[in-house]
Amino acid sequence: MNIEEIKETFEFMDEWEDRYRYIIDLGRQLPDFDEKDQTEENRVHGCTSKVWLVYEKQGDKLIFKGDSDAHIVRGLVSIILMIFSNKTPEEIIKTDAKAILSDLGLSQHLSPMRTNGLFAMVERIKAIGKSFL
Repeated sequence: MNIEEIKETFEFMDEWEDRYRYIIDLGRQLPDFDEKDQTEENRVHGCTSKVWLVYEKQGDKLIFKGDSDAHIVRGLVSIILMIFSNKTPEEIIKTDAKAILSDLGLSQHLSPMRTNGLFAMVERIKAIGKSFL
């Protein structure tokens, strides 16, 4: 699944409650996250919920995995991973996540704390991307 498919699915949903349920379902589809990676070093600070991100480099691309202890946030992690995973560091840095998330309507429909956490994830991923340049 990709961001365009999420956007198309959102367009079919009239109510934000339905979109929230869909986001939660996206979180349920995240691959298992190894508990040994739920460390302070992998934790994204700035999120109210606990969020962990790890990555590995495969060729010239970065592959991200993530998890959260909150259902809705796991779904948001899934969306962030769709935006950034399997891209080169250059592509990661050039990606305008704020525009993508705004286009999905997320920035207008999340609490300020969740929005801050969302952008903390984006900043963490961009910092990882920059570390490879």
